[in-house]
Amino acid sequence: MKTEAMTFEEAMQRLEEIVDQMQRSDATLEESLQLYTEGTKLAKYCKDRLKKAQLTIEKLTPDAMLEDEKDGE
Repeated sequence: MKTEAMTFEEAMQRLEEIVDQMQRSDATLEESLQLYTEGTKLAKYCKDRLKKAQLTIEKLTPDAMLEDEKDGE
């Protein structure tokens, strides 16, 4: 499945599977490289989705974000 067609949750689940496979270290060098490549793409996709969600929340709650900044001072 292409990364763009995945939900955030599906991408995270696949990323966890990749980490598990790589930690078991039963993959060949070529398989490990493929897993690493897929994992980095998934990690970037998840990071981008989280950033997009954060920006959406900030747009929806600008006053709440200002209050949080004031509390941190």
